[in-house]
Amino acid sequence: MKALCWHGKKDIRFDTVPDPIIEHPRDAIIKVSSCAICGSDLHLFDGFMPGMKHGDIMGHEFMGEVVEVGHENKRLKKGDRVVVPFTIICGECEQCRRGNFSVCERTNRRKDLAAKAFGHTTAGLFGYTHLTGGYPGGQAEYVRVPYADVAPVKVPSSLTDEQVLFLGDIFPTGWQAAVQCDIERTDTVAIWGAGPVGQFAIRSAILLGARQVIAIDRVPERLSMAAAAGAVTINFDEESVLERLKDLTEGKGPEKCIDAVGLESHATRSVDALYDRAKQATLMETDRPHVLREMIYVCRPAGILSIPGVYGGLLDKIPFGAAMNKGLTFRMGQTHVNRWTDDLLARIEQGQIDPSFVITHTAPLSSGPAMYKTFRDKHDGCVKVVLKPGQA
Repeated sequence: MKALCWHGKKDIRFDTVPDPIIEHPRDAIIKVSSCAICGSDLHLFDGFMPGMKHGDIMGHEFMGEVVEVGHENKRLKKGDRVVVPFTIICGECEQCRRGNFSVCERTNRRKDLAAKAFGHTTAGLFGYTHLTGGYPGGQAEYVRVPYADVAPVKVPSSLTDEQVLFLGDIFPTGWQAAVQCDIERTDTVAIWGAGPVGQFAIRSAILLGARQVIAIDRVPERLSMAAAAGAVTINFDEESVLERLKDLTEGKGPEKCIDAVGLESHATRSVDALYDRAKQATLMETDRPHVLREMIYVCRPAGILSIPGVYGGLLDKIPFGAAMNKGLTFRMGQTHVNRWTDDLLARIEQGQIDPSFVITHTAPLSSGPAMYKTFRDKHDGCVKVVLKPGQA
């Protein structure tokens, strides 16, 4: 089969690789109908996440048709149409029973690496680093899905791929980011990053009743998309984020702040951004936490910081004293996808939201290497890329 494979920094190739096979009786094989490039994939593309190996198959946002099932899998059958969450879950361990699916205790087949890096294992993830199991990803014609009798979400034929594909990651990620904020109707919610996750966080905060939602970015297409949803926008290339947030909150700061950027944050008016670039180049720091610092500084005392943006390693110069003395609450982590999918699928079916709004580019899987660069550099108004393995 064909798949998009990692061969080093900024080197994604459309390779021929072995077809997946059933390895465990709970497995399923999915023929991929649609997959997507995620902002988290760019952390691998840009070489910021450790634990990648040459030939690793990329991608963790995918869906398709079940073409084979293991004999112990009684939940799926051939022909079922499913979206596959990016978190691989067993459904049986203590964390899964609590609904903490992204920290499933069983599915990371490289628990030793995860424990060394994080202190304990996390769940296995599709198409990510060997710290999270090294599972082949979904930017491929076929995918083996372990524990496939638990996580895959069956979707009705009445909904298009484009409407349901993002149930596997960015829709529940944006939703969880907003839910973690405990939004009240008097709240201002400020969201750094109006990329795909940020767009869903914006719409989720609005659906959850926030009085005011503010989107912070510098890409015109992203800001326009945020404004269309009803957000107030701040272009950090053109104005001071700190001053504008003061104006919009009567000097008090937003009650809730969401970091939808993560380890590759940018800034144009900040000395700390130059500092991070220099330390990153000399391997003295792994991540660029400008957004995290800014959120701590501007958040209203006793506020909440929600962090869906991915961080990979070590951060420097975090104003933790400010966070402690202001009484800020931090909530973060990979998404507990299956905690939210039933509710979000119902909202799609009821017409509350059509997640396809975020798609700006659709291309064959073979165009994946070029589309990674388009997405990375935000060329041609690119906000979100969907790839189709079945198209020539």
